Amino acid sequence: MAYLSPYLFIYVCLCLTVHVCFAGVGKSCLLLQFTDKRFQPVHDLTIGVEFGARMITIDGKQIKLQIWDTAGQESFRSITRSYYRGAAGALLVYDITRRDTFNHLTTWLEDARQHSNSNMVIMLIGNKSDLESRREVKKEEGEAFAREHGLIFMETSAKTASNVEEAFINTAKEIYEKIQEGVFDINNEANGIKIGPQHATTNSTLSGSQGGQQAGGGCC
Repeated sequence: MAYLSPYLFIYVCLCLTVHVCFAGVGKSCLLLQFTDKRFQPVHDLTIGVEFGARMITIDGKQIKLQIWDTAGQESFRSITRSYYRGAAGALLVYDITRRDTFNHLTTWLEDARQHSNSNMVIMLIGNKSDLESRREVKKEEGEAFAREHGLIFMETSAKTASNVEEAFINTAKEIYEKIQEGVFDINNEANGIKIGPQHATTNSTLSGSQGGQQAGGGCC
């Protein structure tokens, strides 16, 4: 087996798949639901990058997911690109009730792949599945886009927590499988993976400069 240590960091970039004037697809709410198990209906726009972290267990191993919640505005695009380079995985999020967010997927996917490790695991998420009556993007369209581009796909609801846990953990499992197969070199932190100290860590959500200091940012 390629990975033997009981404690591992995996870095994931949570990306907003829209352009400058589009907001509210719910990516920050997804992060809050995953790390804190709560929904915040009103959330300020992400400025730059925010951080979140949570311990999970895969195959009996403790794994800390360090998640970077990046801004979608064009003015922060260069910052987002720098975090692609230090991530083992990325979650691209669109709003199923807004066709415009889905139409910009190709642009953001190309950006992610151009500036990331070629082995990065990418999960496509159609958020707000609780708003079925307002749906503009069919589930089949998301599935077809994911198949065409080799992505994992899932619809979620940050409000009801539907599939939120599964989206993050399934992404981590795909990364873990690549580690086991030797695709990721765990001795190279540029891949978005780092062996850490063997100690207990509580679930936490980080933000601002404090989050940047605790993120172990040697991956960027």
